[in-house]
Amino acid sequence: MPSILTASQIDDELQTLTGWKFKRDDQGRDIIFCDFTFNNFCEAFGFISRIGLIAEQINHHPEIFNIYNRVKITMTTHDAGNKVSDLDIHLARRISQLSNT
Repeated sequence: MPSILTASQIDDELQTLTGWKFKRDDQGRDIIFCDFTFNNFCEAFGFISRIGLIAEQINHHPEIFNIYNRVKITMTTHDAGNKVSDLDIHLARRISQLSNT
């Protein structure tokens, strides 16, 4: 079972991740999210594909929105009552590493 993080723990973790933010969304879920911009659609789509492979490996799947060269990632842990968990932070780190390659 994933470990739910407190707001303070989330803030501490996100200080080490560029661009990621934490909030409660309009559906009442605690989420972390980040927007990425690429040179074109192919780069954005390749990024999404690489995220999909990692998400399958760890069995934790983000919400991904794509419009041309922009990708928005939103994460919450549904199995933990739509709270942010250690799995969300782990996947955010992996995604951030992908965006720097």
